[in-house]
Amino acid sequence: MTPREKAIIELVRLSEEEQRGADFIAQEEAATGKPKNKIFQKYMIKDVVFLAIITCCTLVTGAIMPLLVNVPLFGIIQLGLGLQFSLFPVIGMMKVKKPFALLLQSAFISIFLVFMFPPMVLLIACAFVAELFTLLVFRGYKNDWACVFAGTLYMPLTLPLMYMYYNVFYTVSGDEKAAVSIFIGGGNVGLIVGISFAVLAVCFVGSVIGMVIARELKKAGKLK
Repeated sequence: MTPREKAIIELVRLSEEEQRGADFIAQEEAATGKPKNKIFQKYMIKDVVFLAIITCCTLVTGAIMPLLVNVPLFGIIQLGLGLQFSLFPVIGMMKVKKPFALLLQSAFISIFLVFMFPPMVLLIACAFVAELFTLLVFRGYKNDWACVFAGTLYMPLTLPLMYMYYNVFYTVSGDEKAAVSIFIGGGNVGLIVGISFAVLAVCFVGSVIGMVIARELKKAGKLK
């Protein structure tokens, strides 16, 4: 038996042990009628694997990213990626209804996108803030709308951070030593507000679609 085969067998064994442990805890909770932990729960290997897979779906559908990174228009990236970057994360949270599910997905996404567009690492901070608000409002992810809430806030939270980034890197100085912004829409309050609401609307629609898809998958027994 090769080392790789041994590693695979060990991984399967650990996963089975974790599943048995989870089943035992679920039986105890059913018997006592009280969950042992209402908010924070232990992650299992299958949870992380599923979140990694759903992150791949997010990245594949976000293939338009290279076309957007060089367009100095406020909110263009969020507007172009808002639908898929809310839909798939919500499906992930609907399956893994545990705190930091969105944070894990953001970490996976950032690992790939940071080389293409370094500011995308800010997604991790935005995911943390979105989860913090969700836990304060819903105290967990038992309610499906908590997943929608987190998914809706996720991308719009990047707007103020990206605004600062664009104003730093898309500003040049001419011969007269005057700063000239080549960031389109940076000084137009109406445009900023309009695109911000558009991004919020797109993310809300994507989150609701993600919730509906996850519910249908659960009914079909494909998302247990």
